[in-house]
Order: sequence, then structure tokens, then C-alpha cells
Amino acid sequence: MVPYKNSAGNSGVVAYDISDDRIAVQFIGGDIYVYSYASAGKRNVEQMKKLALAGNGLSTFISRVVRDKYE
Repeated sequence: MVPYKNSAGNSGVVAYDISDDRIAVQFIGGDIYVYSYASAGKRNVEQMKKLALAGNGLSTFISRVVRDKYE
């Protein structure tokens, strides 16, 4: 897992792992959720990858857009 930069300083995300068709996201409590093309859609997963790499906005995107669309 790659540590999440958390540029805003208030994210619930602590780390992520990017694969071709999915992203795994680890939250503060230690839970890891995997969002794949199949579960969350290609467009959403690709946006999550961009946000993860930027270190900003990933937690907000998850709570507003993909919510429980994890595997």
C-alpha cells in the first residue's frame, strides 16, 4: 500500500494500492475496500486513481459518488 498524501489534512483515507482495473483503499480504522471496474465502474475507478495520486479529494469522492460500490 502507498501512503495517501492527504493534502487537506482531514481525510479518512490513509493508503491505497492501484492495479489495472481496480483500486484498494485503506481507511483510518484499518479497513481496506477494493473498488473495481466491475463494482464501481471504469470512469469512477479511474477518477479515484487520479485523486489518490494527487493526494487530495479521494475520501470525499468515495463518500459522495461510489459509497458502497466496493467488492
